[in-house]
Amino acid sequence: MSSIHEEFERRTGLRFDNQALLERALTHHSYVNEHSETDEDNERLEFLGDAVLDFLSGSWLYARYPQAAEGELTRLRSALVRTETLAEFARSLGLGSYLRLGRGEEESGGRSRPLLLCGAFEALTGALYLDRGEAAARQFAEPMFESVFAALNREEIATDAKSRLQEWAQSELTQTPQYRTVTESGPHHSREFTVEVLIGGELYGSGLGRSKNAAAQEAAAAALRRLGLH
Repeated sequence: MSSIHEEFERRTGLRFDNQALLERALTHHSYVNEHSETDEDNERLEFLGDAVLDFLSGSWLYARYPQAAEGELTRLRSALVRTETLAEFARSLGLGSYLRLGRGEEESGGRSRPLLLCGAFEALTGALYLDRGEAAARQFAEPMFESVFAALNREEIATDAKSRLQEWAQSELTQTPQYRTVTESGPHHSREFTVEVLIGGELYGSGLGRSKNAAAQEAAAAALRRLGLH
């Protein structure tokens, strides 16, 4: 076990029997591109971790809110696993400082980039699930859900950001928000989108996401924060 892995496990309290899984979870594709001796990045683990977190958050909310309807549970789950929330989980673990990044990604501030941190957290969850099973992944994730959920306003979450922004814009400005995709990057299985939201031709917010809809939700949330409505 390398010293950096020991430090990571000591800091987070996580334990991996298969150290190769941990190393892979901490390896961004930019590092693989620059180091031919490294043959796998964390994107497959990110894919798995995304599914695991969807399941764990859904299960946690189902037990916590037995009277909630399916639509509300879906919106609550979206708030728990959105890009910025998972990036904040990653920051709480100091995950960015342990990532293996390519030089270009390092120099461009990749260690603090929300999308990168979100993906790394998902990859870490996927690796933990493979290494220690569902119970360990649940023990890891649920306290984080609990920590952030206390700060979330359930009534505000009950209506998604795009719907809330549209209601405000139509009521206050008699305008409908327009969303435009500004950039699209990354490999086909791990796309990253930047979307802007405009009202009456004025830019109100922008957001990043792994789908156009997720990026639009982030843009709407940014607009709501700007308006003091979030």
